[in-house]
Amino acid sequence: MTTGFLALNAGSSSLKVALFPAEGDTALLTGQAERIGPEGRMVLKDGTGAELTLPPGDLSSHEGALSMVIGTVKQHFPGLRMGAVGHRVVHGGLDYVQPVVVTDAVLAKLRMLEPFAPLHQPHNIAGIRAAMAAFPDVPQIACFDTAFHRGQPFVNDTFAIPHRYYEAGVRRYGFHGLSYEYVTGELRRLAPHLMEGRVVVAHLGNGASMCAIHRGRSVASSMGFSALDGLPMGTRCGQIDPGVLLYMLDREGLNTAQIRQILYNESGLLGLSGGLSNDMRTLEAADSPEAHRAIDYFVFRVQRELGAMAAVMGGIDALVFCGGIGENSRSVRRRICERLGWMGVEIDHGRNAESATVLSSEFSRTTVMIINTHEELVIARAARAAVGISVS
Repeated sequence: MTTGFLALNAGSSSLKVALFPAEGDTALLTGQAERIGPEGRMVLKDGTGAELTLPPGDLSSHEGALSMVIGTVKQHFPGLRMGAVGHRVVHGGLDYVQPVVVTDAVLAKLRMLEPFAPLHQPHNIAGIRAAMAAFPDVPQIACFDTAFHRGQPFVNDTFAIPHRYYEAGVRRYGFHGLSYEYVTGELRRLAPHLMEGRVVVAHLGNGASMCAIHRGRSVASSMGFSALDGLPMGTRCGQIDPGVLLYMLDREGLNTAQIRQILYNESGLLGLSGGLSNDMRTLEAADSPEAHRAIDYFVFRVQRELGAMAAVMGGIDALVFCGGIGENSRSVRRRICERLGWMGVEIDHGRNAESATVLSSEFSRTTVMIINTHEELVIARAARAAVGISVS
């Protein structure tokens, strides 16, 4: 009987899934639901790449997508014994700095963190509960996006507000930690000399952030207390002057729920494009003024944040792209790098067009790379480790 380890990775508009055996990094099943909502679609494939038939379901919500995934696993792997289910959990707060086995007490703490990550945490918790119901008595392992960034220097961990807030847990947590963990591991394997230096990883997707990594450790992140901060995203605003929020409260008379809706669901690429789309692929294909202004702003903010990350480390030795946009948009990568000659960045346009692993030219002082992130493998490895299977 095959033992499987299921990894569930719920994003703000997506659900990625992978099923791994007890040993090895080759998945038995992979796939994702994307654009969850009225335009939701799901594709799941077996280990040979063949597309699997899906049970009837509803892709208008994360809960419906999870139900379809679990139904597909049970349908196509009837003899599978589930060893553990690993879950991406966006926010671990101050308490969780490594993966943990989920208990009722853990779930209660995670629910308390929902206001910090309202687009993700409820879906993460729903995934855990659905897996508990589908696989009773199977360990559920929570893996935290914030864990990678704990231990940053105080100046990168705080805000300039009364210190009592810091002591109460109002800090710069940073996110996308599972992605950064995988990318740094791969970079250590592919180019160990770079991991001894100063690396900026740009995780660019519907959720987007950047991380300064010095000698293998996170020292600064573009995201802060919540997953709103930093770069503009699909529907999230990114960095914003708090005075704008006061304006919404005082002049427009909006309440916090209305402001939350604007900042999380109506802003970013969607807001900048006048409601055209939150998806970079759609914007690039549209070739309209509305699409151009959204893309222009996205590129500008990545360039600006990259300068800040380099300043934190006193320079940069490598820039690594990952995430759906970073891995797939040749145009966005090219435009970001075009104005970075001052920091030694020069890409080879042929390599960029081919989405090669190394994009930088032989004359570039700074190495530029693509590393396709694999958060699900990080999750599966943690699930294995939790039941006593050593990680290779």
